Amino acid sequence: MSGQSVAVIVDIVGSRTMVDRPVVQAGIQGAFAEVDELIAVGSPIRATVGDEFQAVYPSVGIALEATLAARLALPEGVDCRFGLGLGEVNEVGAGASGPIQDGSGWWRAREAIDEAHDREDSRTPSLRGWFRAGPGDEALEATVNAYLLARDHVVGAMSERARRLTFGTMSGRVQSELAEIEGISQGAVSQALRRSGGMNLLAAVAQLKELS
Repeated sequence: MSGQSVAVIVDIVGSRTMVDRPVVQAGIQGAFAEVDELIAVGSPIRATVGDEFQAVYPSVGIALEATLAARLALPEGVDCRFGLGLGEVNEVGAGASGPIQDGSGWWRAREAIDEAHDREDSRTPSLRGWFRAGPGDEALEATVNAYLLARDHVVGAMSERARRLTFGTMSGRVQSELAEIEGISQGAVSQALRRSGGMNLLAAVAQLKELS
């Protein structure tokens, strides 16, 4: 995997049925700006065309951390789908909003988001992300996708408060601070993080950050 990056394509779930897309777009971009501040490596998550966004991360583990943070940070009632592709990411020119990139990482990210969409529509409706790697990385691909299947099920079942608390914990806020923000007790914060699976999500992504 030497010299490879993880390209990420993001799209908005149900964007065509949203009543006020400009408001939704602004909310998503605000959430992704928080993620970019938290995960300050690689290329920031930037809007491209239509309902899509793109980012690049230096490793699989960091890409998984960033995409988890992105789902947790989204505004209430908004969700996104993620395609992650491991491979080459090459600059081929300059565009108005930044460098134009191509390479196997982007091709695989497109395959991955299409697969996520297909699976969401059929066997696994809670799925929001998929990962593609190249020849020789089949075991890594299977491991990451098993994680994404479990992760997305947990996140999909979380309340909006549980998502906020989990993202707040990822961002380094202590439970007493989160309790004050939410207007609840510190014990209620701890209980919510345990019952929702938020602490398990954070423990899992901490392990997966070791993936190079």
